[in-house]
Amino acid sequence: MLKEAIYHRPKNNFAYAYDEKTLHIRLRTKKHDVENVSLIHGDPYDWEDNSWKTVRKEMSLTASDDLFDYWFVEIKPPFRRLRYGFELTDGTEKLVYTEKGFFDEAPFNEIQNYFCFPFLNAIDVFQAPHWVKDTVWYQIFPERFANGNKDNDPEGALEWGSEEPKPSNFFGGDFEGVIEHLDYLVELGVSGIYFTPIFKAYSNHKYDTIDYMEIDPQFGDRETFKRLVQKCHEKGIRVMLDAVFNHSGYYFPQFQDVLEKGKNSAYTDWFHLSGFPIEKEPSPNYDTFAFEPNMPKLNTENPEVKQYLLDVATYWIKEFDIDGWRLDVANEVDHQFWRDFRRAVKEIKPETYILGEIWHDSMPWLQGDQFDAVMNYPFTIAALDYIAKDEISAKDFANQMSNVFQSYPENVNEVAFNLLGSHDTPRVLTLCNDQKEKAKLLYLLQLSFGGTPCIYYGDEIGMTGGGDPGCRKCMVWDETQQDLDLKSYMQKLIQLRKTEPAFGNEGNLRFIEANCETNHLIYSKSHEDGIILIVINNTEQPVDVTIPGNFNEKEIENLWTDEKVETNNGSLTVNLDIYGFSVLKVS
Repeated sequence: MLKEAIYHRPKNNFAYAYDEKTLHIRLRTKKHDVENVSLIHGDPYDWEDNSWKTVRKEMSLTASDDLFDYWFVEIKPPFRRLRYGFELTDGTEKLVYTEKGFFDEAPFNEIQNYFCFPFLNAIDVFQAPHWVKDTVWYQIFPERFANGNKDNDPEGALEWGSEEPKPSNFFGGDFEGVIEHLDYLVELGVSGIYFTPIFKAYSNHKYDTIDYMEIDPQFGDRETFKRLVQKCHEKGIRVMLDAVFNHSGYYFPQFQDVLEKGKNSAYTDWFHLSGFPIEKEPSPNYDTFAFEPNMPKLNTENPEVKQYLLDVATYWIKEFDIDGWRLDVANEVDHQFWRDFRRAVKEIKPETYILGEIWHDSMPWLQGDQFDAVMNYPFTIAALDYIAKDEISAKDFANQMSNVFQSYPENVNEVAFNLLGSHDTPRVLTLCNDQKEKAKLLYLLQLSFGGTPCIYYGDEIGMTGGGDPGCRKCMVWDETQQDLDLKSYMQKLIQLRKTEPAFGNEGNLRFIEANCETNHLIYSKSHEDGIILIVINNTEQPVDVTIPGNFNEKEIENLWTDEKVETNNGSLTVNLDIYGFSVLKVS
């Protein structure tokens, strides 16, 4: 066995409290290098006749990527304390792996050698809002969803959809337009709305905030927004707003004061300034989002800035009863600010969902003291590379996702924000070169995975568009211009997620087969009421896929066609069309 590949670390994604009584423990080994792993564990204070009392429990091989195998076990320590190690065998060799290294035999009387989970404290258990697991989100770019009140249109607003979106044009989308179409969202199956910024700002995208306490006049007033939130709640829809706390806008009054008064301004420490006078060109002499001079970075370590932003965070919850905050450019803000942010928000409304925008490994933010979840861009990228772009194989996709699953605790994965497109990316159908069947496979992946899925407005009716600003077209409300077949398909997937626990967030996902030759993918979603098998054919050729396993005396139903599926002497084969799929329930 390759010792260098064997890895475990307590109090992280490899050993964590899943709930108040349960520990999850993982071990990593070299791929195909180990045949069996057992957890040797016991209470550190439970001794008899000068010998430590231990129990062995076999671990399961639950995932593999291109380099490693991952082993898993769930245990409930009776006294919430644990010392533990691992016994590994490969058929010829046995090793015992502990915190102090490797042994030929378990050193039972030297307990200090073992890994330690000192105590399972309930307050340390990662707890995201329970409702998030069952939520299907819909992202709305308010300026482009619907215009319900022309009286608040910004100056120069164009007729709805009369030209292509540009960085500087306006069409008058507002809150009244959203209210008018809430029944459309209910019909689709949506149970959460994520709004990009709604606060007063100069641009059409509103990520350059002028006033965090004011709604942009083009969207409506406070009473209209309060009515919108109330109506959403009446229809079972949660509301999440976008918090742009990394940076303000150029016309933010405090930044304007710095521009006017220079070093004599009371707000010089609100920003990260390199000198005076303030200069925008050729490059700003102050820190910004990227190098965008109209978005000066806020100094969240400044107590006044911190208090101002925390007041913003709590105000919109107290006054309007919003349900979540999505945190823009969250990884560039200091960790202490987010700890204080969580404390302030959860004191007002414990069930508030805190979602960070982070594109890379996010474990430092997901240990229960900062975010509830991050936007699952590794899923986004892998799914698009596999299906939309044909840049990776089914095997590569399975490997990448297995690695992501093992990078976080299970209770973190359950609330990961799974998206395929957004206001920052090309539309899904455009990435698929207008091949609708490919887009359907992507939505099947998204809505059958664990986590909380989000649909970008208009994707469900086949809207197209390149990257910003092309992805920000006006929503198409003329049904004759909508792809109603795609919409019906999405409705059915969302309904399956709601009615079949295994298909949704209650199912434990495992990859069964990822074939490099035919590029098909098989994964299972297991639950106490049965297993759902999902088979995907991402090729331009029909394919017959035989699913590994013995299906004798099993009842198999095709959940998509409501037909019973017959086996052949216990063998199960599905015939998939070009870019076809099958969703089978085995019970």
